[in-house]
Amino acid sequence: MTPEHLQSIVNGLPTGPGIYQYFDTLGELIYVGKAKNLRNRVRSYFAKDLDSQKTRELVKRIERIQFTTVNSEEDAFHLENSLIKEFQPRYNIRLKDDKTYPWIVIKKEPFPRIFLTRKKFNDGSEYLGPFTHSQQVRELLEFIKQIVPLRTCSLALYPTAVKKGKFKVCLEYHLGNCLGPCAGHQSAESYDNGIRQIRNLLNGNLKPVMDEVRAQMKTAAAEWKYEEAARCKQKLEFLENYRSRSVVANARVSELDVFTGREQQGHYFISYLMVRNGAIVQTHSTRLENPLAADDHTLLAAGIAQLREQLNSHSKEIVVQERIDYPEPEVRITVPRAGDKKTLLELAHKNLLHHIQHWISTKWKQTELDTLSSDELLERVQEDLQLPALPRHIECFDNSNFQGSYPVSAMVCFRNAKPVPKDHRQFHIRTVVGINDFASMHEAVTRRYQRLLNEGGSFPQLVIIDGGKGQLNAAQEAINELGLSGKMTLVGLAKNVEEIFFTGDTESLKLDYRNPSLLLIRRIRDAVHQHGLSFHQQLRSKGAIQNELENIPGIGKQTAEELLTQFRSVKKIQALSADELAVVVGPSKARKIVDYFKKNT
Repeated sequence: MTPEHLQSIVNGLPTGPGIYQYFDTLGELIYVGKAKNLRNRVRSYFAKDLDSQKTRELVKRIERIQFTTVNSEEDAFHLENSLIKEFQPRYNIRLKDDKTYPWIVIKKEPFPRIFLTRKKFNDGSEYLGPFTHSQQVRELLEFIKQIVPLRTCSLALYPTAVKKGKFKVCLEYHLGNCLGPCAGHQSAESYDNGIRQIRNLLNGNLKPVMDEVRAQMKTAAAEWKYEEAARCKQKLEFLENYRSRSVVANARVSELDVFTGREQQGHYFISYLMVRNGAIVQTHSTRLENPLAADDHTLLAAGIAQLREQLNSHSKEIVVQERIDYPEPEVRITVPRAGDKKTLLELAHKNLLHHIQHWISTKWKQTELDTLSSDELLERVQEDLQLPALPRHIECFDNSNFQGSYPVSAMVCFRNAKPVPKDHRQFHIRTVVGINDFASMHEAVTRRYQRLLNEGGSFPQLVIIDGGKGQLNAAQEAINELGLSGKMTLVGLAKNVEEIFFTGDTESLKLDYRNPSLLLIRRIRDAVHQHGLSFHQQLRSKGAIQNELENIPGIGKQTAEELLTQFRSVKKIQALSADELAVVVGPSKARKIVDYFKKNT
């Protein structure tokens, strides 16, 4: 289909609420969206002035449009979520961790067992959860075991079998972990009362459980059953400890969901607290995929919808950091300014910051970089960077200097995604006066490829310039002057944000932090940093770099290092007055430094 044909389909769309689906030439669903007005929403994708490059890429791939009308925006919201969950379209916002979470199941059977499961069956059993951390579930079950004795065996305890005495008590009974319903020592009513207590525990409603245990303790003490009373007291201590860890707001907070989100280094993170009866019963932080570069407002709303569905929450109140459009009319959106809800929101934000820091510190471990073969990895790089040839030969340049002086450049060579140390190069910058990164990069690139030209060497398919557009343009200038334009692809890797720039492009390429292509580029970048650092260390050990301050009569090595530590470069020290220097080295040495530079400039 042509875009014109698609436009005619758009013009025929209804104007009511519904969902729309985009399919590519292979028939694959690539995007699902919801709309109050289907025709207007879909038409906006085909506007000529689309701001987002990613949205333009989506539109190029649309071969077929399918739509479904519904009765309300809320219905569209739920249908959109279910389709995204089922089909995982590549251009939709999605949670990164769409794994299966564990549930606690209360089995539908006589004297129900309670255990952890990751599979939910339509078998009439009661499923509580899901929970985001399996270890949390195991700890919770262990805690329950201390409070409510339940059976752990898989015997079919039908009343007729129990009455006939088919079963005998096991070791768990003698240890006090089970009250022996298999042998008729515990009634079904007593056992069901324990199940009710567990439901209250899992919902954070500890008061009725504590009241009942306290009543049992008083009864046991009145009947002189002191061992049983002591066990009840121990249970109360367990419950108090559990409550002190769980409750972060008073009972007036009741039932609500707390969400906060934040963009960090090109990624959007979201944190969730599930609060029930004044206690946090669930916490979860995750990251969203954002294929169409949606804004933070849209990402937060999408993340909330998906997390609430995934974690089975039906709370009628959502606490957030900013007002969002949420199409369920029965759900109240609260942006607190003070009080318990504000405290909970701050706690969610604190959890979010911890999650972001943990993700950043461990992202290197969570990569498929080392699981791919060299060919697979280079094919990914070729595809992601749209290179004309497979980049079997990659070189990377970086400028560095020592304490603001003595500029040098380094170059590393990778072949088949592996470093080739014998082909690494180091450059003393000869033609540049002072610190000028652009001119230094121009010189290093010129010298490297002029030599390859002279020697008839092979040129790399990809050249990485560690720096932003300025260094990249300087390198491209050198390539053009050598008549090598088109022989290789040059890209710049911006510092900090790590965007990839191409010469002549106004927009950068932002790859996911765990994308193997970016990880390889970063590995190469780190190698050139290390190579440049080693170069400086060699020069210093050979005395090739001498601190100019040590040439000043009366200024020793220790004073010179102290000055450089404070002011970072000789050039800055040279510009200071005697009074400014005297703060660090005293008036006598300050005067010597000022006089020296006056004579030698």
